[in-house]
Amino acid sequence: MSEIRSALVIGGGIAGPVAATALLKAGIDARVYEAYPGPSYGIGSGLALAPNGVAALDLIGAGDPVRRIAQPVSKMILSVGGHHHHLPALRGEPPLQMVDRAALHQTLHDHAVAAGVPVEFEKRLVGVDEHTDGVTARFADGSTATADVLIGADGIRSTVRGLIDPNAPGPQFTGMLGFGATVECDAGIPSDTMVFAFGKRAYYLYGAAADGRVFWGANLPHKQYLTLTEARAIPAEHWLSILRDTYAEDTPGGALARSTTAEQLEVTGGLHIMPPVQHWYRGRMVLVGDAVHSPSNSSGQGASLAIESAVQLARCLRDLPEPAAAFAAYERLRRERVEGIAARAAKINHSKTPGPVGRKMMNLLMPLMVKTVMNPEKTMGSEQRYRIDWDAPVQSELVSA
Repeated sequence: MSEIRSALVIGGGIAGPVAATALLKAGIDARVYEAYPGPSYGIGSGLALAPNGVAALDLIGAGDPVRRIAQPVSKMILSVGGHHHHLPALRGEPPLQMVDRAALHQTLHDHAVAAGVPVEFEKRLVGVDEHTDGVTARFADGSTATADVLIGADGIRSTVRGLIDPNAPGPQFTGMLGFGATVECDAGIPSDTMVFAFGKRAYYLYGAAADGRVFWGANLPHKQYLTLTEARAIPAEHWLSILRDTYAEDTPGGALARSTTAEQLEVTGGLHIMPPVQHWYRGRMVLVGDAVHSPSNSSGQGASLAIESAVQLARCLRDLPEPAAAFAAYERLRRERVEGIAARAAKINHSKTPGPVGRKMMNLLMPLMVKTVMNPEKTMGSEQRYRIDWDAPVQSELVSA
């Protein structure tokens, strides 16, 4: 039986509310502390939730609320220089769920609050004091909070990660900036289809939104790294001019860029990938979600992995007697999986800006690749078929691993 009765969860994005809701289900009092003024404050762009991520949400009762705000995607197309290649789907699995990030944050927040999780906003963590029997978080407004353990779900620029290990690596810039929008545009795309497009000068993706419009996202090559704040400090009209020039010769990339207004453009700044983090925990503090593993957006698994890890952490804290044992078990259950997916995504990033010869070779080889190396069972089977057995004791799972 666990000695852990309470937890402070730092961060109210995706992993934080999920971890807190799962902890509450496990009989552990959990409270969320978020630095921003609200659950979806200044957050934009869309993301895909894989079947494994939605299945983990089902364990805490959040699957259906998320499905209600999502657009199912059952068909995927790879477009290389305008040539379309239909990608085989993984049989027997539900479709991907495309969601707006802000709407997802709000939905997970609302579900956590409805389950009984207290959430406080404008609580920016500045320090932590550990005791023999607990941990105290100190916030920028002078307030404090104490519990048995502290969970860092505070994103890719995690403060908690630096407190656990001052020498921990930070996120690595992929050499691309992220942009997105949902627009009125005739892209000729069925409602259940997403297209991953290798344009002449840059990669982009697009698909039909639930309201009949088209969502699209751009990965713009950019030598200089810009944070979210820095990228948003530059007028949207400037970025639109660059995007329209970059995708001018692409169909429908050019039309999507021209249809986007400054008000619609979602600027997300530099795209990151987290290198392996050596120390996932120390004492009574532990990391979860993007704070410890954030594969590039090429993986299609970032949010789903964060959700999985949050649920698995709750199971470990439920079943193991003290923090060190619970955290060690959690890392053992998660590290190999998340680092393997991150490595796969890193390889994809290198192929996002092929030149004319590269695009020609991709089109020539794609029919063969679809039948061989792009076999969905080999590339996505173990990732998307992953399921968490909430009721199984963690001890038994570790013995059989």
